Amino acid sequence: MKNKSIGYISIVIAIIFGIICVACVDNKSISERELLRLHIRADSNTELAQSIKLKVRDDIVDYLTSTCGNATTFDEAKAAISARLDDLKRIADNRLRIEGAPYCASVALKREFFPTRAYGKTIVESGVYDALIIELGSGKGDNWWCVIYPPLCYLDATDDFEYRSFFKELIDKYFR
Repeated sequence: MKNKSIGYISIVIAIIFGIICVACVDNKSISERELLRLHIRADSNTELAQSIKLKVRDDIVDYLTSTCGNATTFDEAKAAISARLDDLKRIADNRLRIEGAPYCASVALKREFFPTRAYGKTIVESGVYDALIIELGSGKGDNWWCVIYPPLCYLDATDDFEYRSFFKELIDKYFR
């Protein structure tokens, strides 16, 4: 009789947990399919290579802001980036030349696995994402990243956009 009661209690707990999971899911969450990331990978971890990476970043983000910042869908943003890969390479190579770097950039739109990352208060879960990859020289140094679409690279501080982790919120709510 005791084992039967424990079984019923377990089933009730599982049903309640399932209801909580369904009720708490954020319907505004964005799938991996709807996220376009940007990674700029430095040639190395020397102070100079990291400094150059940040200057390339500034040039690239300025360009993306003016040309793709108003994209209203993932497909629109991806198409805009895809059509501008040569321009993006030219911008990166131009900055490398100005800085006297002895290497060039490679620019490609790829699907790659990325670990969970934080962007301010925004958490982007791990997964396979479409990404604009800009490698400077060997690309073996630390990278800089952001999200092109939705536009986390160039959000205003007043914009209200946030990725949320359902499981983290559930743990915080019930176990703190």
